[in-house]
Amino acid sequence: MNPLISIIIPTYNRGYLIWETLDSILNQTYTHWECIVVDDGSTDNTEKILLSYIEKDNRFKYYKRPDNYKKGANACRNYGFEVSKGEFIKWFDSDDIMCDFCLAEEIKKINFNTELVISSLMLFDFDKKIPLKQSKIFSDNLIYDYFTGKIVLYVSGPLWRRDFLNKQAYLFDEKISNVDDWDFNMRMLYELPIIEFNKQASILYRIHEMSLSQEIKKGNIVEITSILNALEKHLKLIKLNKITAYKPLIKYTLSYYKNRIYLSLQSHENYSFQLYKRMIKIHFLEIYDFKGLLKTTIGYVSYKMFNKGHIFFK
Repeated sequence: MNPLISIIIPTYNRGYLIWETLDSILNQTYTHWECIVVDDGSTDNTEKILLSYIEKDNRFKYYKRPDNYKKGANACRNYGFEVSKGEFIKWFDSDDIMCDFCLAEEIKKINFNTELVISSLMLFDFDKKIPLKQSKIFSDNLIYDYFTGKIVLYVSGPLWRRDFLNKQAYLFDEKISNVDDWDFNMRMLYELPIIEFNKQASILYRIHEMSLSQEIKKGNIVEITSILNALEKHLKLIKLNKITAYKPLIKYTLSYYKNRIYLSLQSHENYSFQLYKRMIKIHFLEIYDFKGLLKTTIGYVSYKMFNKGHIFFK
């Protein structure tokens, strides 16, 4: 008997796009799946579209986020997991596309003890209808390379064994709204799941102007602060879990801070001092690199006073 895969999709006002995602699921060559869509309070035609899919195929399920769950995609994902029945779980985004072989290729990778299958994604420009870049997923040092962004797993790439997820203290952190998939995947990787890799790009990841990566490039302080909160949270978890890459990851985090401080100074944003104070805290609590702290401080003061000092941020 083929195992049941539960595809869990949070959505909010994606009526104009979600039908493409649902069609791609409907076209899967692997047919033993259920697709659970959890609506976060849409005010568009999302419900009407979902009901039309349920009418033609009862493998689609439509839920509205219960009022006692916090608003946001993470709560929708957690609720979707609670109502799901599959032996394997695949969280998915409501604007991405599954290649028709996606689930079939992932199931092929499963053996009796596999807890996680990670698929590569193809970043795709749907307006121009051209592929942009395939995501890198394989690494001999997965935790370090995922933390530092050398590889990217996304939320849709992994296929999880339910038994593994049931052992976790919690799944998606409902207190954070950005880099939520990074936070979730990192915490799961600390538990050292048994992994298989599907290097064939099996998902088309939609790139658009409102994506998180674009907001970060624009210097959105809310998004940047969210990332910094996540980095600091995971420095504590890495230390707690005695991950061998602890000190190099502290240095990486400090380097990220210095980069954001410099960029905010260049663009004359008003949050550079906020970032500088947070960086000092990590220096004193974690690494005691007073030489590096002094160098960054000189650069910060120099740029504030004279609009010069790039060399101190290298």
